[in-house]
Amino acid sequence: MPPIIEIFSQGEELIRGQIVDSNAAWLSEQLAGMGLPVRRHSTVGDNMDDLTSLLQEIARRADCCICTGGLGPTVDDLTAEAVAAAFNLPREFDPVAYEQIAAWFQRRKRPMPESNRKQAMLPRGATRLDNHWGTAPGFALQQGRCWFAFVPGVPYEMRQLFREAILPELQRSYPHTPEKLVVIKTVGIGESDLQQRLEGIDFPGQVQLGFRTASDEIQTKLLFPHDYPDTGIETITLQVVQRLGEAVFFVEKPGEGKGTLVTVVGGLLRSKGKNLALVETLSHGLLASKCLGQDWLSASLVLPGLQEDHRAAERLAAMVRKQGRADYVLVQLCQDDARSLADEKSPATMDNVLFMGSEPCRCQQIQVSGTLPRKQNRAAILALDFIRRSLQQEND
Repeated sequence: MPPIIEIFSQGEELIRGQIVDSNAAWLSEQLAGMGLPVRRHSTVGDNMDDLTSLLQEIARRADCCICTGGLGPTVDDLTAEAVAAAFNLPREFDPVAYEQIAAWFQRRKRPMPESNRKQAMLPRGATRLDNHWGTAPGFALQQGRCWFAFVPGVPYEMRQLFREAILPELQRSYPHTPEKLVVIKTVGIGESDLQQRLEGIDFPGQVQLGFRTASDEIQTKLLFPHDYPDTGIETITLQVVQRLGEAVFFVEKPGEGKGTLVTVVGGLLRSKGKNLALVETLSHGLLASKCLGQDWLSASLVLPGLQEDHRAAERLAAMVRKQGRADYVLVQLCQDDARSLADEKSPATMDNVLFMGSEPCRCQQIQVSGTLPRKQNRAAILALDFIRRSLQQEND
């Protein structure tokens, strides 16, 4: 049986929605990669009663809990005090922690405020987790069935302490083999349509099917037990890919690299020895920004009011190809004016026209809806995916 692992985040700014809890997401990803999936996330604000009661609950039900935040020097940083109250472990002064905090200020030639002494007050019996990247030392302790690790909420410091102090302890205590995750990435197809296309596939009971919608893609996830045979993984993955068809742009497999729509398009262009220029309307430069730094992007031009026909697009492509020495040119033609584009209730219509050297151009008409930023992002992603599909069709 895998251990029950939880993540406990502390901070008023989290529950008020002022910041997103990126720490919990990062920790969950790291733990899942070790074969230690997180059972539960909990978030509590700066309230002593809520903190102590939740700590006591976790001590009874979990085997391990990683807690982030609340270790700073100010009055709203209550984690150490809450641990002391929850488990009857009075805080005690740790001189080594104090020296480390003082040294941090000395290296920066700044006086240490008296309030930072609070960070050296750790619950009795806790193991100090040295923080070489900030002023807040972490600490760990066993309470009930649960091993707790408390780390700062600053993401950089949290990640360093996880790698240096928490990860080795978890590897010693829970030498589990990670599960095998296959992620099938798609564009241009909705989540409900994805699920409908997969109806009829007989997934084994030990294989978990899931979906995740992101701004630039939709992921179909297949989670296999660590001992599932590779031939079985390949068979099931192939079935899913065949059902989803050309909407699939990349398949991430265990132990292999990750891919994005940009890297896939780049790979196709490099395999042909070609480069690409962009003329954007609706996406207004967002498409080029997604391709920033790519050696195959030869030129980029933004013309927000371009509403011409395909003949005008051909003349424009020829000009851009000549000036930027581009092999392929994508031209966006937007059919809407600025007022309708800003209207959330009004969908925007755009033509993507791809000129591929001496080859006939390829065309696609799309509609995007929502707020103007959403329309711009969808226009950029669908244009990039249109390029990807056109290049793959050219190979076929």
